[in-house]
Amino acid sequence: MKPTVVRKVARADVGLVKTLGNLGVATVHEAQARWGLMRPYMRPIYLTATAAGSAITVSCHPGDNLMIHAAIEFCREGDIVVVSTSSESTDGMFGELLAESARAHGVAGLVIDAGVRDVRDLTEMQFPVWSKAISAQGTVKATAGSVNVPIVCAGATVRPGDIIVADADGVVVVRRETAAEVARLGTERFAKEQKSRERLKSGELGLDFYGLRAKLSELGVRYVDELE
Repeated sequence: MKPTVVRKVARADVGLVKTLGNLGVATVHEAQARWGLMRPYMRPIYLTATAAGSAITVSCHPGDNLMIHAAIEFCREGDIVVVSTSSESTDGMFGELLAESARAHGVAGLVIDAGVRDVRDLTEMQFPVWSKAISAQGTVKATAGSVNVPIVCAGATVRPGDIIVADADGVVVVRRETAAEVARLGTERFAKEQKSRERLKSGELGLDFYGLRAKLSELGVRYVDELE
């Protein structure tokens, strides 16, 4: 593809984004049939980091953050910048100065399948970042890429305007067109889990209310008082 910057992005409803963010990565992932989860090496730079927003996608050359700078011009309040590279990279492509610029344009967080730097500063300013690596290795600004085109980030397809939900469990992508249904299913799942939580807290065994005793029997598991 020829290097391209797409200016206009159709974003998800703000209320849906908030609902999905409150549900969290694990519940959202289950609610959409375990689809859209990025690879588990994508970790938050501090454990309390949470974010949810519409994706602004960036395709960069490894070790080159030129297109991240280009993307910030088109960010709005609550967006999440999602960055992939054309080949594997762990270089520190995003740091405190870029975070200051991103925050000034309303960016709610960053997801990058590469490295970040200035982690102490990013943590102090509470700028949420999920990355593959932390590295002080510097980068250049020399190679063209694309903004707001479909990308693959950490194994997950991300289109501009899709919803990103990120927390200590990782990062999940929700297609903008299915967001309302996923939010509904996630809310129902959350309510069901709350009832299960109360039953477990009261001492009831999951073996019983999940009906797992029959499964054990079906699998041929035997119960004995002592081994012969």
